[in-house]
Amino acid sequence: MTIIETLAKELNLKPDQVERTVALIDEGNTIPFIARYRKEVTGSLDDTVLRQLDERLTYLRNMEARREEIRNLIAAQEKLTPEIEKAIADAKTMTELEDIYRPFRPHRKTRASVAREKGLEPLAELLLAQQPTYEPDLDTLADGFIDEEKDVKTREEAYAGARDIIAEDISDNAEYRKIIRTRTYEFGTLVSKGEGESVYTQYYEYEEKLNKVPGHRVLAINRGEKEDFLKVSVNVPADLILNELFAHVIAENESPARAHVSAAIVDSYERLIAPSVEREIRNDLFDRASEGAIKVFSDNLKHLLMTAPLKGKVVLGYDPGYRTGCKLAVVDKTGKVLETGVIYPTKPQERIKESGEAVKRLIRRWGVNVIAIGNGTASKESEIFIANLLREIPEDVKYIMVSEAGASVYSASKLGAEEFPDFDVTQRSAVSIARRLQDSLAELVKIDPKAIGVGQYQHDMKPASLDSALTGVVEDCVNSVGVDVNTASWPLLSYISGINATSAKNIVKYREENGEFQNRAQILKVPRIGAKAFEQCAGFLRVPGSDEILDNTGVHPESYEAAGALLRKFDYTEEDVRGGKLGDLSRKVKKYGVEKLCAELNVGEPTLRDIIEELEKPGRDVRDSLPAPVLRDDIMDLNDLRPDMMLTGTVRNVIDFGAFVDIGVHQDGLIHISEMSDRYIKHPSEVLSVGDIIQVRVLSVDVAKKRIGLSLKPGKTAKN
Repeated sequence: MTIIETLAKELNLKPDQVERTVALIDEGNTIPFIARYRKEVTGSLDDTVLRQLDERLTYLRNMEARREEIRNLIAAQEKLTPEIEKAIADAKTMTELEDIYRPFRPHRKTRASVAREKGLEPLAELLLAQQPTYEPDLDTLADGFIDEEKDVKTREEAYAGARDIIAEDISDNAEYRKIIRTRTYEFGTLVSKGEGESVYTQYYEYEEKLNKVPGHRVLAINRGEKEDFLKVSVNVPADLILNELFAHVIAENESPARAHVSAAIVDSYERLIAPSVEREIRNDLFDRASEGAIKVFSDNLKHLLMTAPLKGKVVLGYDPGYRTGCKLAVVDKTGKVLETGVIYPTKPQERIKESGEAVKRLIRRWGVNVIAIGNGTASKESEIFIANLLREIPEDVKYIMVSEAGASVYSASKLGAEEFPDFDVTQRSAVSIARRLQDSLAELVKIDPKAIGVGQYQHDMKPASLDSALTGVVEDCVNSVGVDVNTASWPLLSYISGINATSAKNIVKYREENGEFQNRAQILKVPRIGAKAFEQCAGFLRVPGSDEILDNTGVHPESYEAAGALLRKFDYTEEDVRGGKLGDLSRKVKKYGVEKLCAELNVGEPTLRDIIEELEKPGRDVRDSLPAPVLRDDIMDLNDLRPDMMLTGTVRNVIDFGAFVDIGVHQDGLIHISEMSDRYIKHPSEVLSVGDIIQVRVLSVDVAKKRIGLSLKPGKTAKN
């Protein structure tokens, strides 16, 4: 089966569809560009499927390269038989390939290699032949291998060396290893033990079938082992495996060699195979768990980045603290910093009245609409302070708790210092908190995704895999929204299709030196932006002030001619587009005939539909249709909660066993997966996403441990 056929089968796609998509990837097109502007070629595959295809394409190509390499390495040893060549061709995974190559790989010094150096391989072959009788008898044959010069002093030493060779040969047999790996997965268990005080007490006497262990438990157990709180092992009935090996290896029960071959089988499994297979299975469990955790992290990150922006609001960013005070930063509707300050309403100074006057002054001077309070240290006291203050003023001001995860990372970063060289780290944090409420996507792209706080066990995963997945999520989000080329920061621009960090900085530099971009075509004047880069990026960059209205839409320049012809066809002008007067365009197109119009305009149906959507809503933000953040003007305390209370909350994090929800009491509540639906669900992400606004029922409140149990029953989310 070819790579194209394999991809088609795995992803349930048509082979020619896969072939065309692979050709686009090989031509250097980015995933966002292919997903948005090559729908006719791919059959409208979305970015998620395209990234899966791209990832599997790389894996399968690497596997083909390794397959050929192994074939050549074995051939170079003149040991490539038709059977081995067929096994290499039929191997479905890297593990199977490496198992085939194992006997031919140059070995480090082992007991078997030492025995071979002593000339004991012929004796091993005699034993493994398992003849009913030997002439002369077996012991006499073994005595023939005694050689003082080769350090084989006794018959037993000769037998021991031969058994070592047999044991290694059994261990290197790809078929046996595959059987043992399969049986271990089917019947084995993951076992962990521990003692003492730690957060891993639930795993101190733990055992679960390998094929049933959920990924989050694998990652938790691995971390407990890494921190020396747990001893972990794989347990499988040895008799089960040994019976399989005996059935395959023992050829003659009455042979004088049977005892030696049997001993070699047991030794092979216990000393060589079992530890190796345990490592492989533990690694495989980790890889699967990581893959699942990365998917959850990616989903959470996508929903967080795509949170509806709070547009047209002046925001006061509030970074809580104790000794060093609470830092303030007022930003205008565009995110420009208007004023910063520091107040001391919390311990040890508790200058509440003075702090209140300072906040009131900022509200009145700048017309503050919303106060964004970071949810870190001293946030509870700060929330109480702000809630009390809002009761005292006539202005209609709301507040909201904002996750400050990653704010300190940004504040202390080189980028933070470049953006605000005259601010200290806490002032930068206050600005970041305010801006991430206004536009989470534009602000959070400045922070390493791993520091944003919407994953689980992210520090235990393979950094390269996690970084690749999260970078892909950010790219897809940024490109699906598009960016204003005249206001975007270089970190935001660097995620645009076809633009890297260098060209993003060049765009900002060009903008600073030459003024705002007047149109999309001007982007070609930026150093390092050639024809190919422009093709990839142009449709995702917006120029709101351009004379060409299409420059402020997602219509790609390659489709401008078709878009213009479409407008003329139905007697529309660019002024109609600017004025939002194309609401009936879809109806007119449908009446005229979509297929007929596509032929006249020389575009595919997906492209035509995208053009119509952009013309009907020029400059639209796909996030505007999402629920707005829940703003508050009063405070609720943990002690105020009672079972069966119904509350509105915002989903902050979705993990394997549930979801954490902000219900406005500083401490997030947990909805366990069992409390999400009356129907069976495999994962919480089937019901909830980060950013969902939901109605929850309070199940339980543990004030001492600051734990809140919540339920969606009978409440429903927008997804149900």
